[in-house]
Formats: sequence, structure tokens, C-alpha cells
Amino acid sequence: MGKDLVIVESPSKVKSISKYLGPNYVVSSSKGHIRDLSTKGKFGLGVDVENHFKPDYKTIKGKKSVIDELKKEANKADKVYLATDPDREGEAISWHLYDALGLNDDNYGRVVFNEITKNAVTEAFKHERKIDKDLVNSQETRRILDRIIGFRLSKLIQSKTSGSSAGRVQSVALKLIVDREREIKAFNPEEYWTITADFKDFKADLFEYKHKKIEIKNELEANQILDKLTNAFKIEDVTKKEKSKQSKYPYTTSTMQQDASNKLKFSSKRTMSIAQKLYEGIDLADETVGLITYMRTDSIRLSDEFVRDTYKFIEAKYGKNYIGRVKISKKTENVQDAHEAIRPTSIHRTPESVKPYLKDDEFKLYRMIYYRALASLMASAKVEGTTVILNNNDYQFKATGQIVVFDGYLKVYSDYEDTKDTILPPFDTYQSNVIVSNNIVKEQHFTQPSARYTEARLIKEMDELGIGRPSTYATIIDNIRTRGYVNMADKKFVPTEVGFEVTDRLQECFANLINVEYTANMEHELDEIAEGKEIWYKVLDEFYKEFEPAVEEALEKLPKKQAEETGEMCPECSHPLVIRKGRYGEFVACSNFPKCKYIKQEPKEESIICDCPNCDDGKIVEKRSRKGKIFYGCNNYPKCKTAYWDKPTGEKCPECGSMLTEKKGKIKCSNCDYKK
Repeated sequence: MGKDLVIVESPSKVKSISKYLGPNYVVSSSKGHIRDLSTKGKFGLGVDVENHFKPDYKTIKGKKSVIDELKKEANKADKVYLATDPDREGEAISWHLYDALGLNDDNYGRVVFNEITKNAVTEAFKHERKIDKDLVNSQETRRILDRIIGFRLSKLIQSKTSGSSAGRVQSVALKLIVDREREIKAFNPEEYWTITADFKDFKADLFEYKHKKIEIKNELEANQILDKLTNAFKIEDVTKKEKSKQSKYPYTTSTMQQDASNKLKFSSKRTMSIAQKLYEGIDLADETVGLITYMRTDSIRLSDEFVRDTYKFIEAKYGKNYIGRVKISKKTENVQDAHEAIRPTSIHRTPESVKPYLKDDEFKLYRMIYYRALASLMASAKVEGTTVILNNNDYQFKATGQIVVFDGYLKVYSDYEDTKDTILPPFDTYQSNVIVSNNIVKEQHFTQPSARYTEARLIKEMDELGIGRPSTYATIIDNIRTRGYVNMADKKFVPTEVGFEVTDRLQECFANLINVEYTANMEHELDEIAEGKEIWYKVLDEFYKEFEPAVEEALEKLPKKQAEETGEMCPECSHPLVIRKGRYGEFVACSNFPKCKYIKQEPKEESIICDCPNCDDGKIVEKRSRKGKIFYGCNNYPKCKTAYWDKPTGEKCPECGSMLTEKKGKIKCSNCDYKK
């Protein structure tokens, strides 16, 4: 019998999954996506707009050899298992593999696993299925939508503004930041005052007059109140109440990104990169295993097996009274519940036990995920709250305190949650039911506008509004930063002039499409496609009939952005020179283009790497190819054509005498197989 072929997305999964499945399986990787939309057809969209938006796919550059190798392996295999990631994108990649490799329903199976552990992987092969075409249609609809909006709006933005791109979710995220900044600029602060009584062991704040809420609007009112107060306060009421403090749900993609930003100071991009490594597998002392479940999820569900194991773990380590209950979310809309929350693959694999095998950032993120999942299944903490009302000439002051009487989940989660006790004195010890203050002070304040978005706050807002998918937030945030639409000030987003300009132009013509409600509704329609309740091309057709006329109108209506003049004249035709934007940044060219194609060549200091090994006076310098790729060549070109793709070190190979080059910290010979 031949071997079965298993295809996963990431090469880093191959080693561990091969071990789990044994010698009867060959495990290979597609190295991510293998195909994407071409740039053929109307507007270069890669879809046939007139024929139900039929997509035209092309092999991604560099993936032909991958496909060819997978075809060879598939032809030798008895059966092919498509084991790409357990989400819509993974389902679409499986479909592309099925199509590109020429598989048929008799010789393939689709398997999904939420974690890369031996039990999860071997169990998945007992429940193989076929590709879910509804999930594929949903993902491909998202891709086509993003292509249409991205291509058409980006062209508009480039011709009408100083911006470079626009996107279905990207532009809505930018609009949130711009709207918040305008709200801050338009905000009129209002004055208010507070009055606080300072006692030996605590403070009490004025909050009522004759048991009705009081507001102090200016210093005159504050002084009038102070004139009526004495240092003697009557203890009017002491109330003690025990409350339960519940732990939070286990992590979803969004909440993990938020906490990693707030508690670990990680960007969302960095968080997802580290989580990917923890999911795909870490080399421990005696095994290679994924430490966490799949990190792209909207679900807070935990498997029954994990819950049972964790309950036993809690009872053994902390006691039966620390066992909590499984939390059920009321939020059911817009949730892809095909897999679980983000959790450790084994509750017995404690952060401390795996710390020697993890980098510092990996340990920090794993520890946070581990204790969040553990805490979610532990008992609530019990907190006794005390509220004291003090009366001073009919003015009521309030002091509050709390102490933890049972720590519950805080036993393991206190590092991530503020649990300070605020202890008030025993008021029953005061004679005559009167307490004397040391001082009574007034303080001026002003109301504050809503805060600018931090990365965590923006992710939370997008998640709550239902725009985009949490797995795409890192890319969205990275885009608006690299496009120059926002700057960061004190770790908060501040829109640039270009960000304002792009948002305003889009709102002039696309206010009905580039907004929170429309974008969230589109996510709902994509969910409906995934569930087989909507026909994908009808959703696209309905969108396109509204969108494309708006684009044509905007192209005609909006004035073209005038290029900025440099104050110099073209040496070839005497027209003004202007600053233009190109693929590789700004450059200076003639305003009379295309009649005059003059481009000013800016003098540039050459970055000398080393002496050229093949000519007497030449130097190897950093250069850029026509396609923008960096390479290293002799500055005597074309007289000397010495060139390298990897950076030369200036050292000679001890075996053949050729140049040694460096790439990603590894040094090797440019000519032979020698490696340093």
C-alpha cells in the first residue's frame, strides 16, 4: 500500500504532525495561499463582473514549484487529506488545493483540528469530511469585495487626494479615528468642583445635599458650601454588602489582542505572530507540541474534555471550593463558533514548566492565555463592600471600601487584575456617632473629551461594532499607519492631514457605503453565505450596482489633486517641476507629463559595503532593481558587472576564494556550498 498525503498550510506544522501520524503518512505544506485573484478583466479586478462575478485565479509568484511538488506527491498517494486551518480562509485554501491538484471526491478528505496535539490530530482523522463550499463562497466573496473596493477606491484616492489606498474595513477604521479627533477638537470643557473631607484613615467625598445629588459648577458655589461645613461629621449610615466578582471569559482573538496591548505592550501584529508560533508547535524536552488552540476565533466555548481536566486540576491544586462554572455568552451574532476560545492545549502544561523552551515574549503571552483560561473556570471571588454616609449640616459625604473575603479565581489571576483592598476603620468604635475631619478641601476640575483611540481601544470598538474580523485587525491597523493616515502620540492614534483628507473625500461620495452600519451588515451577509442562506454572487451583484455608479460619479465630480510644485522649472520643456508619488516613494518630475517625461535624479550617497573583488578601484554598493528589490553591485557598472542578491561581507571563502555573503544572520559562499 502507498502512503497518504496530508497537506497543511505552515511548514512549521509538518514536523510535529508527521510524528503524530506515523510512517503511513507523508505531511507536506502549501506554505500558505497558493492562488489569488488575477488582475485581468474589467478594471483589473480579476473577476467577470458580467458573469456572476466569476473569479479568475492565478498562481501566486513562487508557488508554481510548490504546486508541482504537491501534484507529484498527490499522484503517488492513496489518498490526500487537506488539513489547512479550521476557519473560512483555511477552507478556501483547501478548495484551491483541491482544484489546483486535480483531486476528486473519491481520493481526498478534509480534516480540521483546533490544536496541534497528538490526540487532537489523530481524532480529526476519524472525522474527515468534504470541503464546505458555503464557507469557501463566504471567504471568496470577502476577497472579491475587498478587491473591488480596494482597487476602485484606491484609484480614486490616488487621483483626488494625497492618499495611496482605501479599503472596505480600513477606511471605516480610519473614519472612527478621524471622527474621534474632530469630537475632541470640538469639545468645550465645562468647569466643576469637588469637596473632600480628609480623615485620619480615609477620605469622603461630598455627593448629596439633603439626599439629592449636588453639582458644584464654580468656585463661588464651592466656597458657599465650605462656609456651612464644620469639622464634625455625623455617621448617618454604614452599609456592608457581599458581592460576587466573576472571572472573565477565556480569550477570543479580539480580547487577547486588547489585553496583550494593555498588559504586555504588544502591538496586535506582534501578538498574532507570537500566538501563531505557540499554536503551530514548540519543541519541548520530549515532544513538539502546540501550546495553544487556534488563535483566530470569535468563540468563548471550551471543550468538555478541557473543562473536565481543568476542574480536576483546580480541585487538586486549590481545593474543591475553587471550582467555578462554564460561562455562556449572550453574544451570538457575528460569531464563528466552529472552534473554541483560545486556551492552553493542556492545563497541566503550566507556564512555569514550559518557560525554559520559550522566548521571553512567547512566555508572557502563553502565561496570560493560560491563566485567563484557568481563571474562567474558577469560582467567583467574594468581596465585602462597605459604604459609609456622613452628614455635615445636611450635606452628605460618602466613603467606600472593600476587602476580598474569598479570593476565588484571583488566586491565579491577581497579576492581571487590580485587587487592592480599601480598608475603612470600624465605625462602631466612634463615640457619640461623630467623627472629626482633619481638613476639608475644594478642588477645581474640567470635563474631558473622549480619549483618543489606543490600539486596544480601537480593536475593542471594531469588535463591538461588528466591523471586520478580529483576525484582520492587525493588518488593518498596520495599513493605516504605513499609509501615513495616522501618527502615534503617547501610544494613541492621531490622524494626519492625509487621513482627514482621505476620509472627507470618501464621505463626500460614499457615506452610504463607508460607514459602520453598512460594513457590519456586510459581515452579517457573509455569515449568511457561510450558512447557505444567501447566494454569494447575488450579494456581490447588489453591492456592485450601488457601488460602481458612485465610483464613476466621484471620479467625475471630485477635483483632481494638484501636485505640489517645487519652485524649479523643467530643464527640458520649462514647465514647473512637481512632487509625485510612485511605487517606491516620492520623486520630482515634470508637470507636463506625459508630453514630457523628465524625472529629476536626486544625488544619492552610495552605501559602500566593501571593495569589489573583481576590479581594482570598484566598490560594492547597495542598489535597487527596476522592480524595487535591493541588491549589491559594483559602482563601476557597466564596466564591471559584479552583483549579489545577498549582502557581501568583504571576506573570501576559505574553500574557493569567492565572496562570502550574509542573509538573515547566516553567512555562506556566493559560489560554493561553504557555510560559516
